Order: sequence, then C-alpha cells, then structure tokens
Amino acid sequence: MPSIRPNFNKAASQYNAHAALQEEVAFRLSEKLNVISIDPIVMIDLGAGTGLLSEKLSKKCPKSHLICVDFAQQSLRANTNNHNVCANAYQLPFADKSVDFIASSLMMQWCTDLKGLFEECHRVLKPGGLMLFSTFGPDTLKELKRSWSVVDSEPHVNSFTDMHDVGDQMLQSGFNSPIMEMETLTLTYDKAVDLMRDLKGIGAQTVHNRSKSLTGKTKFKKMIEMYESFRNEGKLPATYEVIYGHAWKSENSLGSIALDS
Repeated sequence: MPSIRPNFNKAASQYNAHAALQEEVAFRLSEKLNVISIDPIVMIDLGAGTGLLSEKLSKKCPKSHLICVDFAQQSLRANTNNHNVCANAYQLPFADKSVDFIASSLMMQWCTDLKGLFEECHRVLKPGGLMLFSTFGPDTLKELKRSWSVVDSEPHVNSFTDMHDVGDQMLQSGFNSPIMEMETLTLTYDKAVDLMRDLKGIGAQTVHNRSKSLTGKTKFKKMIEMYESFRNEGKLPATYEVIYGHAWKSENSLGSIALDS
C-alpha cells in the first residue's frame, strides 16, 4: 500500500467533493449495525480517510472510544475525530486482543495481501470481537476496463477480489463463519472525463505502474470513444460491485485494552 499513499495525500483536500459513492457505501455499511448486536468499548475505523464512516460510527456507538487509522497523513488531518493514528494496516500499533470492533469502508481493495490484513485485524481484536467492512468486487468499473481493453492489454484499472475469495481469506485468518453480501451500484455521467475526474479526485489511481506512453492523447481519445458505446438514455454508466462482509473472532480468552508504545 505505501506506493499509493501520495495519491491519497494529494487528494485529501478535495476527496469529499468527489466521494458521493464512498459516502453512500459508508452509510449503508453503518446501517448494518442496526441488526448486529454490539456494544464496543474500543473500535477502529480502519482506512478512515477523511472520516465518512467515522462520524457514522460515532453516532451508532456514542459511548465507544473511536480510533481512526489511515496511512495517509493528509487524509487524517481532514478527519475531525479526536483520536487519529497514522499507521499501516498490516502493522497496527495496538496490543493483542485490545479492540472490540473494527470497521473498514472501501479500503481493502487497495490491499494486495488480504490474508495478512485479516490476520493483523484478528490479532488486535478481543475474543468475541467483530470485523465489519465493505470493499469492491470484480465487476467494479467494468465499462472503463472494457473501454481501455480495446486500446492495449495493460492494466489501467485495479483488479478487485471476488466475494467468495474474500470470505475464504477471512476463514484462513481465524475468523468464524464470515457473512458476505453484494450489491451493484451505478453512477451516471454526462461525459467519461467526469468519471476520470472523480477517480482522480479521490486518489483512486491504478496500483500498477504505467509507462508514460499509456497516457498518450491518442489512446485516451480511443478509450473515450469506446466508452460512448455504453451510453444509455443519454448517460454513461459507471458500475460498482460493492461487497459487504462481517465476521466474529471466536470467544476463547480475555484481553486487555492497551496501545503499544
């Protein structure tokens, strides 16, 4: 993940203006707490960014101590929560069995080692602790992927992990019986460049290295022309496959609340 940190730091000041989808997914994720029984003492918003999920968690669990964790310093500065920690998700600065609840909205798709991420979350969770998250599935930005595919075979859009594979990684990391759900959300745009502007505005650029030639005007123009084939009722669609999941850590021992120094 460190290689994409500059993108998120650069986008922090304008992130919320381009994050309508992220705001909606954060709301839908937080609403799942209406049917999940949990009363956490300590909870973490992992990949908190500017705080779209943070404020919703605070309202859902007002008596809890919320810690917002993100690896992008500038994003955390835009987060109004009082307890922000800049850290890598693979190396959380928290003691074993010290956290009751970890929530994460649209961060995991940037993690190349899901098993390592889940193992670290499992480590810091107390027995009986909960992890709740949202991420993107393989059909995300399928129109953009197909439009770029006629230009060349290089990866211009991130690859996203299938829902069942995400659940399998949770099981392998020690979580109990993950519950996975999926829904499709579609944004519409007048022009393809408006979608590109939104993606740049939230720092959502491909994790793959691209040569300078891939951004040439000719190839970009051809991609835009191909995207026009998806126009429907005057609008261009941008599909997002949104995955929601949650799982518990088994109750077999007690842990204390503490931060590593």
